[in-house]
Amino acid sequence: MSGVHRFGVVVAFVLAAVIPVSAQQAEPAGHIKIVSGSAFVVRQNAAIAARPGDAVFASDILRTSAGGAIGVTLKDDTRISLGSDSEVRIDRYVYAPGQGGLGMVLKFVRGAAVYISGRIAKLAPDSIRLEAPAAIVGVRGTTLAIRVES
Repeated sequence: MSGVHRFGVVVAFVLAAVIPVSAQQAEPAGHIKIVSGSAFVVRQNAAIAARPGDAVFASDILRTSAGGAIGVTLKDDTRISLGSDSEVRIDRYVYAPGQGGLGMVLKFVRGAAVYISGRIAKLAPDSIRLEAPAAIVGVRGTTLAIRVES
């Protein structure tokens, strides 16, 4: 094999090994079900207008403006609804029961929200943490309404 041909084979092998990994996108944690008024998903410091059907990912921030509302259903059927002028951060979300991977951390930053627990709460209740500026809530399968004042 000539040096140029060998170099081309090596480059092709490296690209074939690297491109599929970098092209893969993380699996969605869930999807937006409803949007009313002005609501956004903040991902990698960019605010994207929320639309029903859009995917949400672990590390996304859900944010509403005055008069806005958003409802999200996660893969384990956990439901999160935000009212006007609200924000919650999905700091961690893992739902892989076949591999023993279960966990969720939600940080309620401001506003009003309703949380309805899903299958993670039934399978591994200690793996869920709901955080607010002045409290951390453990979940044992519940519906919870929360209001965080600025």
